[in-house]
Amino acid sequence: AYLWRFVDGEPIINHRKSMKEVPARTAISDAMSKDLLKRGFKFVGSTICYANMQAVGMVNDHLVTCFRHKQLSPQTEKMKRIAVYCGSNQGVRPEYAAAAHELGALLARERIELVYGGGMVGLMGIVADAALKHGGHVIGVIPEKLVIKEVVHEKLPDLRVVKSMHERKTLMAELSDGFIALPGGYGTFEEFFEVLAWSQLGWHPKPFGLLDIAGFYRPLLNFLDHTQKEGFIRPQHRELVLVADKATEILQQLRQFRPPAEVKWRR
Repeated sequence: AYLWRFVDGEPIINHRKSMKEVPARTAISDAMSKDLLKRGFKFVGSTICYANMQAVGMVNDHLVTCFRHKQLSPQTEKMKRIAVYCGSNQGVRPEYAAAAHELGALLARERIELVYGGGMVGLMGIVADAALKHGGHVIGVIPEKLVIKEVVHEKLPDLRVVKSMHERKTLMAELSDGFIALPGGYGTFEEFFEVLAWSQLGWHPKPFGLLDIAGFYRPLLNFLDHTQKEGFIRPQHRELVLVADKATEILQQLRQFRPPAEVKWRR
């Protein structure tokens, strides 16, 4: 595991005798990991991030102090990869397929790698093919049970086969700097809401947006507004869901996103 510490976006280590900048990560032991978790740090993938305003611990015989002046988010650096969730069907409107093609091509032009579910069918296949056609890099992540000729995209430069849907979602989230959902069904909703819930809990600072093609997500957005009104979602967490009807606009929103300071639960 690694401990990340940032003060105003820069990694800082507080030695006993002096303040000194260090590489972005410092290896720590399992025992130290457990101790830091008790003090308010949280695991994010293979990384520990602090969740409280200040935490103190020992790392390699050095006293480390962490201050939450500014959360690191993917936007402090260039976004390198975006996960796209979308349907394994094309839907009844031609606008859905056109939007998937536009998004894949845009990511390629912007030199942002596409991370997606590894399929060749529906909107999944369209967004991947568009990215490949325009010279982009595509990473497909697919459970081994779906590696059949009718489903898996066999022309991907990087296809990662995992054992389960849980591993698929985890790996896609770890690989990506942000998330976009095109129209889709149960799988798309489930994947999107899981990363949304993780953000609400403060487990990652990554942005996610809905590409609302032809008003597809309007009923869902209305329901989220209703849920906030009824007291089940805080206003600042309702604002986590970015929305646009054009690929260029949603990408711009992802780049400008800053995570809220407040998380749902904190010790």
